[in-house]
Amino acid sequence: MTHESIVFADRTDAGRRLGHAIRKERFSEPLVMALPRGGVPVAFEVAKILAAPLDLLIVRKIGAPGHPEYGIGALVDSDGPQVVLNAEAMRSVNPSESYVEAETERQRHELARRRALYLGDQMRRSPRGRNVIIVDDGIATGGTAKAAARALRQAGAAALMLAVPVAPASAVASLRDEVDRFVCLTTPNRFHAVSIYYEDFEQTTDAEVIALLKRTRGEGESM
Repeated sequence: MTHESIVFADRTDAGRRLGHAIRKERFSEPLVMALPRGGVPVAFEVAKILAAPLDLLIVRKIGAPGHPEYGIGALVDSDGPQVVLNAEAMRSVNPSESYVEAETERQRHELARRRALYLGDQMRRSPRGRNVIIVDDGIATGGTAKAAARALRQAGAAALMLAVPVAPASAVASLRDEVDRFVCLTTPNRFHAVSIYYEDFEQTTDAEVIALLKRTRGEGESM
């Protein structure tokens, strides 16, 4: 990890660099789980370098009443989607129980729609008893990564690694206790936004996610 600012050509470049860094950690027989959409191209390269299986970890924010961008919790994809609430945000907003239930159900439908879109009828890989690597294209605040890590703990993952190309030092500090290992290639002293550290940060499309997942299953272009 370095405090010098590294600029990645694109998510593929970031994934390759991240994969080589992770390989030095000797995290045995991992399951790589990508946070879509932007985390998928990064995780694809990581999984290829590690010769590891790749799956998605879809996380849907549960927003505050009237302020959907402010997360009071998250719904995380698993055998039974798990709700991870942010205790501090819940105390601050104090939403009604009926609101939380209704918003959770709305996100549950969206989560199911996205999994069907990306994976069709493919069976999800269970994290239970596995060494799991959570991969994204970068971290800004860490809320999504924290929810993902807590949900995977609850689902029985044996060990957790969080791996990203870039994150601010504040997010790294807040997330270290959530995982067993944290791999981050650069923590710039003056962090602005994840996109600043990529020459090409075009939005990853649903079609790109689907194509990369097909390649991991040998249904498309060879890995």
